[in-house]
Amino acid sequence: MRSPKILISTKNEELADKLKLDLLGSAYRVLESSGNSSTLRTVKAEVPDAIILITGMKDADDGLRIAQQIRKSNRHVPLILITTNSSEALAIAALRSGINDYFKEPFSLSELNVALKRCLASAESMCWDDPDGPMSIEEARLIGDSVLLHKIRAYVDRVADTDTTVLLTGETGTGKELVARLIHNKSQRHRKPFVCVNCAAIPEGLLESELFGYVKGAFTGAQFTQEGKLKAADAGTVFFDEIGDMGLYAQAKILRTLESKELYQLGARSSTRVNLRFIAATNQDLEQLTSQGKFRRDLFFRLNVARIVLPPLRKRKQDIPRLFDYYIRRLNRVFGQNVVGFEEDALRLLLRHDWPGNVRELKNLLEAIFVNRPAEKISLSDFPESFHLWSEQPKADISDEQERLLSALFSTNWNKSKAAERLHWSRMTIYRKMAKYQLTKGEKEELASPGGH
Repeated sequence: MRSPKILISTKNEELADKLKLDLLGSAYRVLESSGNSSTLRTVKAEVPDAIILITGMKDADDGLRIAQQIRKSNRHVPLILITTNSSEALAIAALRSGINDYFKEPFSLSELNVALKRCLASAESMCWDDPDGPMSIEEARLIGDSVLLHKIRAYVDRVADTDTTVLLTGETGTGKELVARLIHNKSQRHRKPFVCVNCAAIPEGLLESELFGYVKGAFTGAQFTQEGKLKAADAGTVFFDEIGDMGLYAQAKILRTLESKELYQLGARSSTRVNLRFIAATNQDLEQLTSQGKFRRDLFFRLNVARIVLPPLRKRKQDIPRLFDYYIRRLNRVFGQNVVGFEEDALRLLLRHDWPGNVRELKNLLEAIFVNRPAEKISLSDFPESFHLWSEQPKADISDEQERLLSALFSTNWNKSKAAERLHWSRMTIYRKMAKYQLTKGEKEELASPGGH
């Protein structure tokens, strides 16, 4: 695997040398820049995996400005700010500028190292399903041939042709953000921005300024005008992930924008017109939250126009072998491996699992297996200890027949005669059982893997 590229932006050569020697060492490829224009050129030319911005007492605002400029061209690269000037106002301004982590000198190298690794891991995870990242939207297909996915595919195509509001519901990890991106990319707005707002990740006190932006002087620390996420999405699509976690005050503001197509920046005296398509997603029961007074009824009705319910993986287990095949091929590229599949007992165990974390859990498990550098075929010994502890728990055998059938079909590349021999069944029994469990092997890989949210 290649070494991550870390850009250090600072005029303090002594501190830069210390970081290179004591922190980054040979594990990273280090890039350096000493000014705003130099940093922006390096970001564009080299595309670093993370950026460490170091500012002094006098140029702390410079660090925030360069962070904002970087964010305009790269939404996901981790930004870590190191400064000699620390205040609550600066910390809030740093968060609003897109800084991922913040350190005041003197600082702990070990804590900085932990923060850097966490940021890199988070950025790597985001790239799995980001059409602007290593995996294009053509690659990121919803993988599977179950009846449930066929229905979702057809409905996504119909919804994408309209400009209506969409509400995506389903358990965590079923691929709500991926489906939102698919709708955007299939729509007439596909050349315009797709802006994701994680309602659960932004503190309530900062959500309004993050969404609507603010003008210079709107509050302490607002030293320049900042465009909000809604304005950044103008003419495109805004996706509210985990909207069930949004507070009632912010819900009222969003409802007003949704209905009037106008927004007010904090501190502004007049409104700004915006042309947005709204897509929202949640793993919560919005009807129940509405009845409890925790979610606005009028906003729920306004969002619940085109409803797409994404099924959990345990309800479409026939798609699991295809998902394994897809992620194994991708992980082979990432880890430089040549894994071709599973030993049969390993596959049987995986097909028994209920996958409470859905496709995200499946992807993360495979990644953990690849860390162990498996042989050509993945065996039980390659599984992480946590999965072995799960497998030792007693399981109901209700779907054992379906799992055995899936295992036989997958291990014989869907050769029904060979699968029948392996199971000691007749070919007619194979066909009857396949019809019973609605198992098919599609001729085309048309659907997308719902990766991750």
